[in-house]
Amino acid sequence: MGHGGNVIQELTADHREVDDLFSQIEMLPGDDPQRRDLADRLTMELIRHSVAEEEYLYPVVRRYVDGGDDLADKEIADHGEVERMLKELEGCQPGDGRFDTLVLRLKNAVTAHVSDEENRLFPMLADACSADNLEELGEKVRSAKKHAPTRPHPSAPDTPPANKLLAPGTGMVDRLRDMLTGRGKQD
Repeated sequence: MGHGGNVIQELTADHREVDDLFSQIEMLPGDDPQRRDLADRLTMELIRHSVAEEEYLYPVVRRYVDGGDDLADKEIADHGEVERMLKELEGCQPGDGRFDTLVLRLKNAVTAHVSDEENRLFPMLADACSADNLEELGEKVRSAKKHAPTRPHPSAPDTPPANKLLAPGTGMVDRLRDMLTGRGKQD
């Protein structure tokens, strides 16, 4: 969940973690119940990552990067699409044909989003911000992930100030639900 470093290093490490979770899901047989646990962990990581980006990264992109409003709007729209798929995946079990279809669609969407961020947005951000600003932003992103929701809430606000006000409370409820159900626990 928290890796350290500046915002680009932090978010890139998240991307590799998500890639690894997709690989683990794909390696297991179609009806293996462990795929559900991995899908839950994948969901938790993607939601925390998205919330942190929406709270801290995209406002900085809007402010400092040329064309930042359009970039941020596109990235937030990508998050909305992913979150809707995660909500649908939440109701599927391994062995259900929809599960595999959704995981594949999700992987394709996330891979395209990650590629866009790493190849386009992150270099632009690195050019527009000082090293100190990127470090400070990394700290804010790590902090946001600790308090972020862990379940998809597609109708929740995704831009400040509403997202910053509501996410911690929603995150607390999600983490309580996760604790009570054992969701996201690694063996």
